[in-house]
Amino acid sequence: RRNDAALFTEDDWDAVMDVNLKTTFFLTQAVGRRMIEQGRGGKIINIASMLSYQGGIRVPSYAASKSGLAGITKALANEWAAKGINVNAIAPGYFSTNNTTALRADEDRSRDILARIPAGRWGTPADIGGAAVFLSSSAADYVHGTLLAVDGGWLAR
Repeated sequence: RRNDAALFTEDDWDAVMDVNLKTTFFLTQAVGRRMIEQGRGGKIINIASMLSYQGGIRVPSYAASKSGLAGITKALANEWAAKGINVNAIAPGYFSTNNTTALRADEDRSRDILARIPAGRWGTPADIGGAAVFLSSSAADYVHGTLLAVDGGWLAR
């Protein structure tokens, strides 16, 4: 939901927070609880955003929810690491999805975005796959509370 911060409604704020923060927390809590009960540990991967690092424009609730998700990821990692549970997040950058159709169709905006991405292209959902495989593998057994940016180098600029 996009709108100037001065015009953003409480209903829009709550709707985004419910989906991106509240639902994710309680789902993660349920999964973590089950892992603790089973005593075998496990891997939890949340989906954050590059707006977990940056403020964004005209998306105050989205930026706040994804920043909050970064905090929850770190807090749960701190609490559950000793139980063998890894909690991490993937933070996608600009991806070619249904959510970015209008943005990609705006030639000027799309050109500006691509000019800042060192990889020179929009990400594809498949680009997230490698990060998920890594974070869910034994190679990441000592990785806790990390937000792994998958952004074509956007945050490096």
